[in-house]
Amino acid sequence: MTRLLTIFIGLLLLLVVAGGVFLVTWNIPAPSAKVEKTIPNDRLGK
Repeated sequence: MTRLLTIFIGLLLLLVVAGGVFLVTWNIPAPSAKVEKTIPNDRLGK
C-alpha cells in the first residue's frame, strides 16, 4: 500500500513540475485588437 502511495505522489509531483515548465516556456501572444474608447469631457481634468 505504501509503495502505491509513493508512486501516486511521485506522479502527481511530476505532473505539477511538468505543468510549471509548460507555463514558463509557453509564449502567449499579446492581444492585438485595437480598442478605442470615447471619454467624455466631464471626466477630464482642466
